[in-house]
Formats: sequence, C-alpha cells, structure tokens
Amino acid sequence: MPMPSGLGRRRPCDTLQLMGSPTPVADEAALIAQLRAGDESAYEQIVRTYGGRLLAVTRRIVGSDEDARDIVQDAFLNAFKSLDRFEGNSKLSTWLHRIAVNGALMKLRTRKRKPEQSIETLLPTFLDDGHYEERFKSWDEPVDKAMERAEIRTLVRSKIDELPEGYRTVLVLRDIEGLDTEETAKMLGLSVNATKIRLHRARQALRTMLAPHLGAALPGTAAS
Repeated sequence: MPMPSGLGRRRPCDTLQLMGSPTPVADEAALIAQLRAGDESAYEQIVRTYGGRLLAVTRRIVGSDEDARDIVQDAFLNAFKSLDRFEGNSKLSTWLHRIAVNGALMKLRTRKRKPEQSIETLLPTFLDDGHYEERFKSWDEPVDKAMERAEIRTLVRSKIDELPEGYRTVLVLRDIEGLDTEETAKMLGLSVNATKIRLHRARQALRTMLAPHLGAALPGTAAS
C-alpha cells in the first residue's frame, strides 16, 4: 500500500499537530479507500476526527501528557501501516481506539513497577451491627444530574487520575471507555472475577474521594 508523501518523515508528535476541529466522517468506507490509495488528506481527516478522544483516553491510562502524545502518534502510524488487515468488522474509530488503548497498556507494562498504593482507607467501613458507616452528610442531587455540570466532570476526572494505576486503568476502560467486563479483563490480563472485584473497589474508592467535595457519601453500587 502506498505511503502518503511525508508521513514517513514526520517527527514525534508532528501527526498530532494536525488535530483541530473534528471533521465528521460521512462515508467511512470511502475514507478507508482513500487511505489505502495513499491520500494524505484522508489521513489528516482521521487525525482531526479521532485524535482528541484517543489522546484523552491514553492520558487517563498512562497519566502523562507526553507519553499519551507519543502513544497516539504511534497508534495512528501503526494503524495506517496495518490498514490492509482492517477487515471492516468494526468501526474505524473502534479499531483505532483498541490500538491506542493497547499501546497505553504496553507503556504501563514497560515502566518500572512501584508498589501499588493501598486504597483500604478509601473503602467503605461498617459498624458493629453490620450497617454501612456514613462518613458525610446526605447528598440529595442525583449523581447523573450533577455530572451534567462541567465543574463536577472536571472534579471526577481529577480524582480518577489520583487512583493507583491498577484501579485507575480498570475504571477508565470499563466505566469511561465502555468496554465490557470480558474485554477489559482480556486487555488487563486478569480473570473476569478479578476484574469485577478491582472495578468494584475502584468505584468505591472514587466515591469516597469525591464525597467530601460534593458534601455527601455517594451510594455504593455492585460491580457489573
């Protein structure tokens, strides 16, 4: 497959300089055909359309803007080189997303492992009679309603970033990126049951971290 002029000569992060306002993809099949024909404008459209979301998810996983940019840069170039193997069984956006997420997880695996911070103090505690111990006053506003406010979204994202790596990653993949439990487990190299337990603990810890800022103890939910 021909390589668009200039793509092979791009310096790291040059690709992401193409990002701007997303360009809607009206005909994905036609866009893929243009890519396979070596049309650089099609490549640039893909970067503009999908680059922002890929940068966001990889940033949440690796916790570093610089690493995220490198991962997305590589994801786009690797996807382009692998287009001949793209069979169209999923959307192009889904395919790109998987490549970027896999790249982010690989980056985590190459880092020097640090002892994972305990989240025990963030998990629910119970009274002697078995009832849940409320730490904060009741919060009447529904969570989904509060999440419509930009400042709450910003708070949630910042607290997710504070979670230890193993808990942050499972929460991002399952609750933010919408992967099902089985796919999340496969990507993380965990059993389905271990993934459910880790996700449940991550959700509980996040609620505890959010509660003082929202003035409430958020209700718990079971892992799905």
